[in-house]
Amino acid sequence: MTRSPLVFCPGLLNDGALWRHQIESLADVAAPSVADLTVADTVEELARSVLDQAPSEFALAALSMGGYVAFEILRQAPGRVRRLALFDTRARLDPPESRQRRLDMIDIARRGGFSKLPPQMLAGLLHPDHVADPRMVETVLGMAGRIGAEAFIRQQTAILGRPDSLPTLPGLRLPTLVAGGRQDGITPPDILAEIADGIPGAKLVIIEEAGHLAPIEQPQAVSALLRCWLQF
Repeated sequence: MTRSPLVFCPGLLNDGALWRHQIESLADVAAPSVADLTVADTVEELARSVLDQAPSEFALAALSMGGYVAFEILRQAPGRVRRLALFDTRARLDPPESRQRRLDMIDIARRGGFSKLPPQMLAGLLHPDHVADPRMVETVLGMAGRIGAEAFIRQQTAILGRPDSLPTLPGLRLPTLVAGGRQDGITPPDILAEIADGIPGAKLVIIEEAGHLAPIEQPQAVSALLRCWLQF
């Protein structure tokens, strides 16, 4: 059986552990790789880096910051992406208060306080029931520790400088899945619906009992969605 090339784009302070269940579960139908979104401080450069490492054509699954890079990949090389899955992300730019929070976190990291940030971010990233789950907390904090302060600053800088992707949505013509957690306070269901409504033919799925990190919080559900998405 031919396996589909599948590129995963993680979110802020995430690495391949975000997609571990999906990589293992889909091994029979997908040939996966995980993009490194720590190597530059603009989405344009990050997208070029992903494209340099990716197969000539591939399916693209992305979460949060990874979605911002995915939109840029589609601007730079739309013909190479065969299908698109977007989790817990947004197309529009951040509101002013979110931009200020990012600037504040960059300042803290530059002053040597990065280690304090990931634990403080947990409540916003996970469903309330999962904040007390030691396995999930260990996964999230472990990823953040591996990414580190300097890459965190580059990632936040790239997020702050990204273009508005809302105007590009109607021009996307590829099988698209948009999904995310019902209890995601960072990119809530109405933000996901805006993306799905903007992309012709996109399918919207809201995942129950999940916050901002659906692939970790509801791994079986996300893997099942991706299996269907690879086949529609």
